[in-house]
Amino acid sequence: MKSYRLEHDCIGEREVPCECYYGIQTLRADENYKISNIPISHYPQLIDSLAYIKMAAAQANCELGLLEEDKSKHITLACEKILEGKYYDQFVVDVIQGGAGTSTNMCANEVIANLGLEGMGHRCGEYEFLHPNIDVNMSQSTNDVYPTAMRITLIAKIRQLIEAMAFLKKSFEKKAEEFKDIIKMGRTQLQDAVPMTLGQEFSVYAVMLGEDMMRLQETTDLVREINMGATAIGTGLNAHPEYADLVTEKLSNLLGINLVKAENLVEATQDTGAYVQLSGVLKRVAVKVSKICNDLRLMSSGPRCGFNEINLPPMAPGSSIMPGKVNPVIPEVVNQACFYVVGADMTVTMACGAGQLELNVMEPVIAHSLFSSLMYLHNAFETLATRCIDGITANEDVCRNYVRNSIGLVTALNPYIGYEKSTEVAHEALASGTSVYDIVLAKGYMKKEDLDDILSPENMIKPRYFHKKD
Repeated sequence: MKSYRLEHDCIGEREVPCECYYGIQTLRADENYKISNIPISHYPQLIDSLAYIKMAAAQANCELGLLEEDKSKHITLACEKILEGKYYDQFVVDVIQGGAGTSTNMCANEVIANLGLEGMGHRCGEYEFLHPNIDVNMSQSTNDVYPTAMRITLIAKIRQLIEAMAFLKKSFEKKAEEFKDIIKMGRTQLQDAVPMTLGQEFSVYAVMLGEDMMRLQETTDLVREINMGATAIGTGLNAHPEYADLVTEKLSNLLGINLVKAENLVEATQDTGAYVQLSGVLKRVAVKVSKICNDLRLMSSGPRCGFNEINLPPMAPGSSIMPGKVNPVIPEVVNQACFYVVGADMTVTMACGAGQLELNVMEPVIAHSLFSSLMYLHNAFETLATRCIDGITANEDVCRNYVRNSIGLVTALNPYIGYEKSTEVAHEALASGTSVYDIVLAKGYMKKEDLDDILSPENMIKPRYFHKKD
């Protein structure tokens, strides 16, 4: 028995393995694009998005009298099978591909058509009964299907990232409460500054995440705008006049998401500004979390020759040659995930600027960059919370000794003894190793009870009324 079937396209005829639900165009794409070795099945949410789109399109076309009811039913049933996760392995095309995503769209068309044919009692490839282009792709083009699938997938992934950020934010908030009474030295330019609490340090990280959660939520509103019904360039050629509104409504209902038809479909088909903005927000998130990880590594440095203010939970032996060494591996891996996102933002920027006239053909690399960035950040934040932040402990005595011995305490004396005398005290403390407290007393610049009040670390971690002492 033959183990293949013959299919043809505008280039010629090819043998397609009988066990494959994809067809000739997917076969060619699989051969053409050996770039990342990451198939589109790596992003199952993208495949689900395509299935929902094809289902909504079939139902809209049927309601408009353009597609037979039986074909619409079997397209819908085929899409439902894909949504069950059984046929992801048929989506073999590389995520990086030429043709503006045509190979991805055609892979979906072919798999759905052949699953539909099987349900109708026909063999795969008998497209005279249900055709990938004529029936499954009716009233559509890659140029409205692919970006719509991108946007639906992005909405889902943004939501997942926001959930991971909320989870990490909660971890920082818990530590902020736990460490609220631990006095430590604040630093600027890695030099002693003024006292603060370790709780304040960790509360800042929670606030930073909260700000960026709002920025991410704003990008969701941008990507809810879709261009279904635009067909090739936005003019709606080969689509029913009522199709764009109807398919948007049906797709929204299927997904439970309030999608919005773009006001100008020609503009929406070529404008990739929403991706630039989303990528910029992801870069912002990555840069800020990378800074947080740098702080964690600094505060935990040592244990004898570094700051040693906090202890990160030991997750793995740190060296093949240095016994007992434990490294801050979780912040390190999150740093690297963040670096990737920053680099991916440049890819998105270049790709979005590479469109010409009515279409941007670089959307596959835009999609891959955004999807991978969202995935990296999501996984990194969950890892950071559960395998690092939740297990941090504080070295309270170390923190307080830094404050007690710091020259930075002299800042609090500015309003009382003046900048010049404060500078003099600071220089003498640094040169002699004597404490600021003892030098001020020895010089008679202030009374002991006043100095005790002013230099109490607890009095320096928040605003207070200034009353110059006599």
